[in-house]
Amino acid sequence: MGTKKFKHIYGPVASRRLGRSLGIDLIPHKTCSYDCIYCQLGRTTHKTVERREYVPTNDVLEELREKLSAGVSCDYISLAGCGEPTLHSSIGKIIENIKEMTKIPVVVLTNGSLLYLPEVRDSLMKADLVIPSLDAGDEDMFQYVNRPHKDISFDLMVNGLIDFSRQFSGQVWLEILLISGVTGMAAEAKKIAVWAKKISAEKIQLNTVDRPAVEDFACAVERKQMEKLAELFSKTVEIIGGAQSANISEETYRDTADADVLSLLTRRPSTLSGICAGLGLHPHDAAKRLQRLLEEKAITTIRADHDLFYKPVGK
Repeated sequence: MGTKKFKHIYGPVASRRLGRSLGIDLIPHKTCSYDCIYCQLGRTTHKTVERREYVPTNDVLEELREKLSAGVSCDYISLAGCGEPTLHSSIGKIIENIKEMTKIPVVVLTNGSLLYLPEVRDSLMKADLVIPSLDAGDEDMFQYVNRPHKDISFDLMVNGLIDFSRQFSGQVWLEILLISGVTGMAAEAKKIAVWAKKISAEKIQLNTVDRPAVEDFACAVERKQMEKLAELFSKTVEIIGGAQSANISEETYRDTADADVLSLLTRRPSTLSGICAGLGLHPHDAAKRLQRLLEEKAITTIRADHDLFYKPVGK
């Protein structure tokens, strides 16, 4: 249908937090400093803390110029994608160039693992909003939930969050993802709340699992429990997970429709990466479509060889 397939730019996508968000993917699929048990994109295939130019900076900026020149409408430009964006060594240059191109605010969604590095903190200073994650309150739970690279300890990570939030002149929203039976209990949430109090964030966003996770035992916390746990935090808390998301406007901005996903799965059960490769979808786009089809009970999931496969119901 003539729509150009961008390699590094995706969306705009409907976001619970950011309205219409135009995404920029700076990292190859599942290149990350963590291997979180709740990740919707599958296991980390390249766990690393090496910062380098994973994708060409000039290519990213050229794609964005082209997208913006077409008159795209969005509320934020988001540096997120399929891995940890701060691993890209030129993220600071990219942010600077975006600010020169447009007045659309720039947000960085990061796991926060590399904020202990002064050069990483400095590279994010021109962003408008940074949303880092804090999913655990001590070393043991950090290792269990986030499965970080061996060079990242809990103390290193959390003190990096504290240092960054004190230095950053823009807004910081701290995302805390809770998992049923793991961190979705008062005893563990209290530990996280102690550290959250030390982080200078404008608000805390409590989230939970809302798409099929890499581990079967990573399950959502019920809404009522999320509301109880929110009371443990001293700062402004917004619950962004555990609620119905039917009020989110999903726009069809790609050639590929949900029917194409179903057609592929009817012929062959596939993983998320297989669907992306087969249909040319970005993983975030594919994950949203799969979640919608799961909610409609059009598809289901099965496990095989440590991978999560999707297939039509009744097939």
